[in-house]
Amino acid sequence: MIKILVLIDYSTEFSRLLINGLIRYAQESRQWTFYRLPLYYRNLYGEEGIIERAKEWNVDFVIVQWDFISLSSLERLQVPVFLEDYKEEGKSYSNITGDYLSMGGMAAKFFIQRRYKNYAFYGKKGFIWSNERAEGFRREIEKTKGNYYFFESEALHEVEWRSNHVQLEDWLLSLPKPVALFACDDSFALQVSELCKINNIKIPDEIALLGVDNDNLICNLSDPQISSIVLDAEKGGYELGRKIEMVVKRKDYTPFNITINPLRIELRGSTDKYNVDDIYIGKIIKYIESNFHLNISINQLTDLVPLSRRSLEIRFKKAMGTSLYQFIINVRMNHFINLLTTTKIPMSDLSIQSGFNDYSNAFRIFKRMKGCSPVEYREKLEENKNSENQQTAADQ
Repeated sequence: MIKILVLIDYSTEFSRLLINGLIRYAQESRQWTFYRLPLYYRNLYGEEGIIERAKEWNVDFVIVQWDFISLSSLERLQVPVFLEDYKEEGKSYSNITGDYLSMGGMAAKFFIQRRYKNYAFYGKKGFIWSNERAEGFRREIEKTKGNYYFFESEALHEVEWRSNHVQLEDWLLSLPKPVALFACDDSFALQVSELCKINNIKIPDEIALLGVDNDNLICNLSDPQISSIVLDAEKGGYELGRKIEMVVKRKDYTPFNITINPLRIELRGSTDKYNVDDIYIGKIIKYIESNFHLNISINQLTDLVPLSRRSLEIRFKKAMGTSLYQFIINVRMNHFINLLTTTKIPMSDLSIQSGFNDYSNAFRIFKRMKGCSPVEYREKLEENKNSENQQTAADQ
């Protein structure tokens, strides 16, 4: 029986998904026992108490977050350790990591497509995952010669919130508007949302807001609700389970990394705006995004605004940097990809629901974008899932 001590706060969606993946592996393995100590246990008995309890239980592996115990105390456990969220990677321990630069790049490209000129990042001070998300965001912004603004703070809770929020508030007020703001995670995005409401800063009109983790509870607490980057955390948890079993059974305590990658952006009201001054183009964009599944013609769009077809096409190209036709295709394809990766709807139905009358045309556009057909793409997703199960059986 493998004994795992879990010292993780389950209050975030990311942690819950990670643990869900871990539990799924444990249930398939049927050789695991989980132990847990609440955070208040450290407050009562100190880090020494955690060490003593772990030794008493004779645990084989520890999964831990930074606010439970220090790296120096972990060394005394003399068992393999996985760090879920520390300020920097522990060289002697296994770590959770991710393509943080790509996450930042994904956020930047999303806002760039919405034609923003001002971009801001709000990060968690001293944490590598926040720093690298900021760096990936900044790099993409620099390519467009956009204006970039940066602010970071400690986690603002209780006393820290009362003493430090003024600096964040002043920074938000000082930003040129409109601005596209990428927060290092959903909790930090919610801080921005709350301060914007207090200071009558309109979201998304003045600040378009994007977070990371897609924590439904946090994102939906905000008004408007917060858009967020979805991470493949549950798959990471399952892979963590496989790695732990290998480490314990083989007595090979060589540190390893678990990589959590970004999947897509879950769109909500906090980014429901393009930075377009032309009121007619803004009206056209809203219509397309609401009716992309219908058979939209450019002649039909001219009925919505007092512009000729030629004038509409010229003004749209100037405002959005792409043609009307290509914009419609992009909106439809984004919906197509979302359905492809989150549902098992048949391919022909995917095309129809995404506004493509000819599914072969949707396939052709998808292949040009992704380098493979939608069928091949979905099969790869299934193969990855099946390979996890096969690897589990092989390791056992």
